[in-house]
Amino acid sequence: MKAIFLQAHGGLEQVAYGELPRPGIGRDEVLLRVHAAALNGLDLWVMAGWPALKLRFPHVLGSDGAGVVAEVGSDVTGFAVGDRVAVDPTTGCLTCEFCRSGRENMCERFALLGEHRPGFYAEYIAVPARNLLKMPDNVTFAAAAAASLVFVTAWHSLIERGRLQAGEDVLIVGAGGGVNTAAIQIARLAGANRIIVVGSTDEKLAQAEALGADVLINRHTEDWSRAVYKLTGRRGVDVVVDNVGAATYQLSLRALCRGGRLLTVGNTSGPRFEFDNRLMFGKHLSIIGSTMGPHSAYEKVMGLLFAGRLQPVIDTVYPLAEGLAALARLQAGQVTGKLLLVP
Repeated sequence: MKAIFLQAHGGLEQVAYGELPRPGIGRDEVLLRVHAAALNGLDLWVMAGWPALKLRFPHVLGSDGAGVVAEVGSDVTGFAVGDRVAVDPTTGCLTCEFCRSGRENMCERFALLGEHRPGFYAEYIAVPARNLLKMPDNVTFAAAAAASLVFVTAWHSLIERGRLQAGEDVLIVGAGGGVNTAAIQIARLAGANRIIVVGSTDEKLAQAEALGADVLINRHTEDWSRAVYKLTGRRGVDVVVDNVGAATYQLSLRALCRGGRLLTVGNTSGPRFEFDNRLMFGKHLSIIGSTMGPHSAYEKVMGLLFAGRLQPVIDTVYPLAEGLAALARLQAGQVTGKLLLVP
């Protein structure tokens, strides 16, 4: 089968397009014929590698995908060859206390397709049948692939961990990334009072407005933390979504009201930083982290997508053979929405 795969950790020079053996499946797995796969910033981290990440090379990249069931394992029930399905990329052990209580994303052996296991940048992938979700005919493979990781991540962070309430003010630091574009829509759906978005370009901010943002701030032309404080009558916002990390955390904490919550699922500008602890205890602030979401959250948020209440933003669709060009664009940060690959 054709695939985009990593030959060793490093840069784009370690990524190749070529032939790999079609994967076999276990008794509880299905073989999926991939119809669409979506890129994520995570792909760049997997390329670079880190000490705890132990991969078997060649490693197929890609944590998001959707397609058609091509083969089913002997123990699989509820799915058949020809079914159109979306795939929850999170896997767990199913036996630990977290998996047994429906918190698979907190499993001690938590793993993601494309990160710890072979991913979707291929014509075929073997996936656990329990991760599948049947798709209605009106939903495209591209939409399902583009939504999976970023929408469940944003939903679990904002709704299940952050407990966003109707009438609260939300600040989202970043306008163009997949999780942030999902967060804008979810905050609007949850009944947020004002959704304030900080972005780097007018193009990305215009898109944020189209998705439901109320206030737009260009970080290159305005001190956004001070602007948010003034905008809220020196009160601050109830919730900040900040997946940037080192470059923005101090400003985000200052933008919060008393009792406010800072939500994070990542740190694109770096994982280590200092902050003024007086802000934390003096304003009763909380920093709330999460990774992905449990399968129940995946089913819930994808159900909203299937019903047309949420919509992923798609930038460009590439054939699988042009996966290196797509990864280069992702690396350059020249993306508004999601990039997709189609075998």
